Amino acid sequence: MTPPSDIRTEHSVDLGTGDPTGLHRVLDDRVVLPQAAERLDARAELWPDEVRVRVERLNLDAASFRQLERKHTTYGETDGAAVRAEVLDIVATRGKMQNPVTGSGGMLVGTVEEVGPESPLGLAVGDRVATLVSLTLTPLVIEDGLAGWDGRSEQVPCDGYAVLFGRSIAAVIPDDLDPALSLSVMDVCGAPALTARVVEEYVARGGDQAGPTVAVIGGAGKSGSLSLAAARAAGATRTIGVVPHQDEHDLLAGAGLADVVTIADARDPIALRDAVTAAGGPADVTVVCVDVPGCEGGAILATADGGTVIFFSMATSFSAAALGAEGLAADVRMLVGNGYVPGHAAYAMELLRADAGVRGLFERRL
Repeated sequence: MTPPSDIRTEHSVDLGTGDPTGLHRVLDDRVVLPQAAERLDARAELWPDEVRVRVERLNLDAASFRQLERKHTTYGETDGAAVRAEVLDIVATRGKMQNPVTGSGGMLVGTVEEVGPESPLGLAVGDRVATLVSLTLTPLVIEDGLAGWDGRSEQVPCDGYAVLFGRSIAAVIPDDLDPALSLSVMDVCGAPALTARVVEEYVARGGDQAGPTVAVIGGAGKSGSLSLAAARAAGATRTIGVVPHQDEHDLLAGAGLADVVTIADARDPIALRDAVTAAGGPADVTVVCVDVPGCEGGAILATADGGTVIFFSMATSFSAAALGAEGLAADVRMLVGNGYVPGHAAYAMELLRADAGVRGLFERRL
């Protein structure tokens, strides 16, 4: 099979087969991977190892959507048309959905409409799938002008197409769940899987001792609620959910996912430290799942010496985290949640099915 015609050839890529990372789709003058690229080639014609998906829904990540929402809100009223127009402009300009302010994107649900003969993804035409790679590296074309979206929610009805590479990841949507619910869960499925892995490490090291204390900042959100459920299932002795206000306190307490629910502004390092301490901390494991910047110092202070901080928020400043820990002489391990752990989608779905509290919080968001 020959490659699509009229493509740039400056990169040292075998254009007959492309590159499994998608490098052949990068249109920048310098050699960068698709996620770091300014523009991608989003043509519909496929290289041999690619898959094209007919998109039915986008799920913008929380940090990106909140930034767009805040930008286009005046006197408490969000201009949904302006949000929609900006998303359309980003995709048209960049060939992918990557918010230029947050650097983040989201994921999508759709139906496989063509599979290249050398694709290793195991997908077939007609499969309904959720992509488990970011929209920031996924070639995307929107063909309906987002006419069915009011610009006021993270989930975006959409008609268009996207292209998956040889090293992309996608999961077939379960038949027993609403596709919108599946998309919402898969958008954050890396968080509970990594949380469980870290908690299990503590349990294994502790032998007969009690399992770790786990604090989840943003515990009532999507990734936060799943992380709390995962921590408990993995052997945490005490779980602490941190939320910003009383409404979320009541929601999370009603879901029964945390042993203690406490209210604190995660951007206030002293308030966050004191809230977690009063709830039974400091935490052995602190999981940051909020979509606002400035939470790094408080997360570090809320964590015991020798403990672990897992950053899942795309609003995290990793330089602030590293320099903040150094400046506080904090002996903590800091992990970046990269969104991928083997088996993460299936694990998140198991948690959703098994825990009515998690499912209730997710369904409420829809």
